[in-house]
Amino acid sequence: MPTRARLALMTAAFLWAISFVATRVALETVPPLMVVTLRLLISALCFLPWIVAAGGTERIDLRRLGQLFLLSLFGTSLHYGTQTAGLQYTTASNASIYTTTGPITILLLSAVLLGERITFRKAVGVLVAVAGVLVVMGWETLSSFELGNVKGDLLVLASIVMWGLFTVFGKKMTDELGALRVTAWVTILGAATMIPIGWTEARTKGFSLADTSGEAWAAIAFLGVACSFLATLLYFVALGLSESQKVGVYLYTIPPMTAVVAALYLGEVITTNLVVGSILVIAGVALTERG
Repeated sequence: MPTRARLALMTAAFLWAISFVATRVALETVPPLMVVTLRLLISALCFLPWIVAAGGTERIDLRRLGQLFLLSLFGTSLHYGTQTAGLQYTTASNASIYTTTGPITILLLSAVLLGERITFRKAVGVLVAVAGVLVVMGWETLSSFELGNVKGDLLVLASIVMWGLFTVFGKKMTDELGALRVTAWVTILGAATMIPIGWTEARTKGFSLADTSGEAWAAIAFLGVACSFLATLLYFVALGLSESQKVGVYLYTIPPMTAVVAALYLGEVITTNLVVGSILVIAGVALTERG
């Protein structure tokens, strides 16, 4: 993997790791789907000047626009909406365990849809990284897994498959149109589709933007600029430089990074599980890169 792609992925993963803390701050006064709507709107505003000034509409005919719209659904509104709905019916422990299947989904979909080879080293690397994430989660999280929340579990798994499709088809479109153009259109279209969803949630819950605290606005601004704008752009830059399988496995670095950020910002304890799990994740990513 080129050094540029590796740095882009590590930066994106770090920003997404911080996003979990920022999201917790935002959710104290803002409903979840409205948080997603606002962060995407802020991100879209970051891309609009480039679309206007740099000819971002070139090579975007109706067919391309339809493809970008579907891609935006898989990566933004439909993905977030399905995930949020699933969390209402299943446990957080179940959802966190299911997220470990994300890079595996990307591995399989990229082989079927893009013809990327699943080598022995890639497969072992992904499994080692999965083991690392499970170690970071700890026995308490794993032991609280419950069968029976079928509706919620299926919705969460569906959202993970959508992210896999988003990565795989995003790789294909990035090769054709470039990372900046694809990311800009996906974000703008995603923001447009989230507006009615966020508005409906706000109306149902009686939420007003005036109820948003200053800390929540700061957290949402960070989510929009750093996570939905910069991190997503870096993710697509890496997709343009490497295989989607190798890009996807970097998602496993997010849980250990999140635990470190939580320890520094929220005062949570850095455990032996975190140290051992992080080592396994790094080893798994390194193996997959060289697969």
